[in-house]
Amino acid sequence: MLLKLYNENPDPKAIKKVVDILNTGGAAIFPTDTIYGMGCSLKQIKAVDRIARIKGIKREKANFSIIFNNLSMLSDFTKPIENHIFRLMRKNLPGPFTFILNANNNVPKLFQSKKKTIGIRIPDNNIITSIVEELGHPVLTTSIRDEDDLIEYTTDPELIYEKYNSIVEIIIDGGYGDNEASTVVDCTSGEPIILRQGKGILQE
Repeated sequence: MLLKLYNENPDPKAIKKVVDILNTGGAAIFPTDTIYGMGCSLKQIKAVDRIARIKGIKREKANFSIIFNNLSMLSDFTKPIENHIFRLMRKNLPGPFTFILNANNNVPKLFQSKKKTIGIRIPDNNIITSIVEELGHPVLTTSIRDEDDLIEYTTDPELIYEKYNSIVEIIIDGGYGDNEASTVVDCTSGEPIILRQGKGILQE
């Protein structure tokens, strides 16, 4: 299914339709403030397994990110965050960043693995954050990559639909996506280290 949504004012009925699909173990492709992502409800472990299979990796070895809609959800998934790191995140989010944080004991249970870190995203995109808000818990996400080495990421929702229509339950057309990934910031040592410079310019 291809569903058109507008970032400025996502239709609540359409958002609920997406959430109903995620709550029953479905997978979705959605816009963010960087590239299009593929994801599912974090609470649907079979859907998480499915996303891993689509990506050709094992769930326990996958470095999936988690999309939140606000920082208040963090304590359910991370160890206590130092004040200066929390201030850094608050200054830069919502935005095109992935912050790597130390995971608490809930995360290995969710992923059924020995995962010790978690990648946090709060995109500056009303469509995906509205989905998370309606869902009531985070969405697991991984980027949509292109097999063409010259075009690292597919930006056109209609081309994404052609490729993934038979693989996921719903694809959200939120307009053209970006072709630059998020900036990845490792905060696990207490000092922020940029692992990958992407679209986001870190404001310290």
